[in-house]
Amino acid sequence: MHRLSVVLAAVASIAWATVGAQERPPEGQSGVTLQTAPVKIANRFVVDLRGPIAGYSAAERARTSEQRIEALLASGADPVVSTEAAEESKATRVLLAGKHAFLITQVDINQQAGETTQIVAREAAQRLEKAVGEWREQHTPRYLLIASALTAGATLVLAAALWLLLRVNGWIGGRLAAAAAKHSEKLRVDGVRLLDASHVLNFTRGVIKLIAWIIALSVAAGWLAFVFDRFPYTRPWGEGMQGNLLGLLKQVALAIAEAGPGLLLVVVIFLIARFIVRAFAVFFDQVEKGRVSLTWIDADTAQPTRRLFNLAVWLFALALAYPYLPGAQTDAFKGISVLIGLMATLGGASAVGQAFSGLILMYIKAYRRGDYVRIGDTEGTVVELGMFATKIRTGLGEEITLPNAGIMGTTTKNYSRAVPGTGYVVDTTVTIGYSAPWRQVEAMLLEATRRTPDIVQNIAPIVRQTALSDYYVEYRLAAYTPTENPAQRVDVLNRLHGNIQDVFNEYGVQILSPHYMGDPREPALVPKDQWYAAPARPPGNKVE
Repeated sequence: MHRLSVVLAAVASIAWATVGAQERPPEGQSGVTLQTAPVKIANRFVVDLRGPIAGYSAAERARTSEQRIEALLASGADPVVSTEAAEESKATRVLLAGKHAFLITQVDINQQAGETTQIVAREAAQRLEKAVGEWREQHTPRYLLIASALTAGATLVLAAALWLLLRVNGWIGGRLAAAAAKHSEKLRVDGVRLLDASHVLNFTRGVIKLIAWIIALSVAAGWLAFVFDRFPYTRPWGEGMQGNLLGLLKQVALAIAEAGPGLLLVVVIFLIARFIVRAFAVFFDQVEKGRVSLTWIDADTAQPTRRLFNLAVWLFALALAYPYLPGAQTDAFKGISVLIGLMATLGGASAVGQAFSGLILMYIKAYRRGDYVRIGDTEGTVVELGMFATKIRTGLGEEITLPNAGIMGTTTKNYSRAVPGTGYVVDTTVTIGYSAPWRQVEAMLLEATRRTPDIVQNIAPIVRQTALSDYYVEYRLAAYTPTENPAQRVDVLNRLHGNIQDVFNEYGVQILSPHYMGDPREPALVPKDQWYAAPARPPGNKVE
């Protein structure tokens, strides 16, 4: 019932929009601005009267004529319609039951179109005869009862037809869609499948559903026209609806027939483009997997190159298909194209910049997925390098999204590119006073790396004095860990920092902060017997 109400609402809106043009013929008087008012009997248009004439407006003339005709019909007189000359043959009077109904004057005709008062009066008389007949039907209870019964029967037939259409659509649509999807899987060229079965399935279902809706709207429109035609008051609407709907269907059919060859060519162009994209996808997949090696493309640049190639193919296909699209040469279509281009230019400038920044980052191989990097103040593992943004997961589990355009304007440190293969660099900085021999400090830092299991020694750690400040020396330690998961870098640094503190405490060398101004009276050291002060516990001791 819900779908039935939707169909009826759609048809009703079409009916109200289309019947208006049929209610009256075009106005005849050109070059003169006059008031116009229609004379309607039983909702049937009879004639247009104009004014003002002798102080009477067009609306007053039409209203008086309707009242006069209604009174004559209500009197029960024989409703014979006739015409006679009036005002020395300068006007023509229309009579009903031998009495004056309305007068057609020179003002009511279009002389430039060859109209005369006699011609307009004769045509108005014919329409008045039809309106009188419908007025009598409208006031006949037996006729209205029969019309109501026919309407009820037609409504039942409509409901049954829509229900049957719904069932048939579900049964046939499912089978045709499944068959189309099955046959699409067999459509291959050189082993490449041209069409995706799921897309064909959805497209076929959509087409069948569209056809079902068109049939349902046509049936409902026929029912509505039939119902309107049963009652005198709504009969003009039904007649106008039938004429306009038939004209609309004719225009749609002609437009589809004219657009058919162009649409077929558009489909062929996009199928060829899809075939090219699918064919080259096999090549790019092989490059990404490392099975194909070329000088101008490798596994890291295969993905951005694929995107650029696909974009170029589809843009070229769109440019070829554009002239063959229905309505492409119309001013409205051209105006929409200009508007879309303007909106894309103004609103997409930032997006295009981000996309180009992403492509540049991919091609210069600044980093790839899985690398441990530091971009500005953000440090973590690269989980996604997209066209518009890069996503980084920090050691605390946070996922940070950085726009590619911003990355291009800052410094990027990649800790996973120091040596070939997996692994990454860990580094840290300590500040030690000048009273500690620098050779001893370097030895203690290297000892701390040897106590850290995740740091290998076959790639020798290095210690560099990076600054000689006023009160201290800045030492930087860089080592290598082969851990495959870059997210563990935080844990490795945590263990390395702990071992550095232990070693420096063992040898009685205090680590100074950058705010160091002088040596304290007592060295800032932690004796070994206090390393596990409560609540800390030595390794191997469990909490009871």
